[in-house]
Amino acid sequence: MTSKDLGGQTPKKPATRTAAQAGAPFTLLEAMTGRASPAKAAVGDKPVFAYIASLPQPQRGIAEAVDALAAKTLPGLQRSVKWGMAYYGVGDGWCFSCGAFAGHVKVMFVNGASLDPVPPVTPVGMGKLTRGVEIASLDDVDEQQLAGWMKQITSAPGVGGKKR
Repeated sequence: MTSKDLGGQTPKKPATRTAAQAGAPFTLLEAMTGRASPAKAAVGDKPVFAYIASLPQPQRGIAEAVDALAAKTLPGLQRSVKWGMAYYGVGDGWCFSCGAFAGHVKVMFVNGASLDPVPPVTPVGMGKLTRGVEIASLDDVDEQQLAGWMKQITSAPGVGGKKR
């Protein structure tokens, strides 16, 4: 088809779909670079569930376990995809994230340096006070510890939230 056939307009290229839109798994990055995947930013349960469903195993199983634990632990849980990761919050801001990388899943707590005990991992590119854990298998998921951190961090103002 020529531009004459389109009334002088140049034909548009077909839009490319992201891996999440196409239902294909993402290629996971080796190290934390500020983004876990090309997943588009969007607020709500559906985009987070699509992000998790797009992950390869064992990361998908780990992310599903973290998401289910958050839902069970935190009444009024809100979800979002930001910076290629699932973000979670309650009330007035985002408090922690769950992002899959090659070999592990990172669960990072915004202002996690204030948690007791302080999570062991200080991520690159997520702020000086962010702390978290890297989980390589479902056997490494410590539900009691994660739930404790989730409850602690959601009792403080979240990112973008109002000061209490």
